Amino acid sequence: MRSPAAPTSARQAARRVRILRAASDLGARDGLVDVQMHDVAREAGVAIATLYRYFPSKPFLFLAVLEWHIEQFLGGRDGGAPVTADADPVAEVAETLVALTGRLLGNRLLASAVALSSFTEYASAVPSRIDIVERALGQRLLRLIEDRADARSRVRLLVYTWWGLFVAMLTEEISTERGEADLRLAARLIAAV
Repeated sequence: MRSPAAPTSARQAARRVRILRAASDLGARDGLVDVQMHDVAREAGVAIATLYRYFPSKPFLFLAVLEWHIEQFLGGRDGGAPVTADADPVAEVAETLVALTGRLLGNRLLASAVALSSFTEYASAVPSRIDIVERALGQRLLRLIEDRADARSRVRLLVYTWWGLFVAMLTEEISTERGEADLRLAARLIAAV
């Protein structure tokens, strides 16, 4: 599979966002299985070749939808705002992860679509093998605990723990309340000095 094209102009970036929004809307309404790439292209007002240029597969598209939703959440919450001296970084990490989980679980069909896509994408050795610390959530958590020893490793552990708990809550293996309590515990254990 070829690597996806990155937008190089404001117009292309806007087109990419239209595609992500269309995929998100369709995924939220129909779930992953029933979303077809042609439907996404039509909904976004782009040619199917354009869609595939940016997103070489449906799982790759829905992983991008996940990352886009995380970016939207972080931008709406506090963006990349610096951590104030009196902030409790461990509490901020915990509340960021709990709030993000709640937002993503707000639509179970879309949450399932992004989760299923991640399993498909990671299992197929496609282009998304990247350092998660460099992604939006990883960068936000890194800013919160950057003065900790091994901060990058701690962020990686936090994101992997968050993802496992997110999936467990999504599949109702554990309750939302239990998952949120576990996220807070993980933040204390992993992010604290």
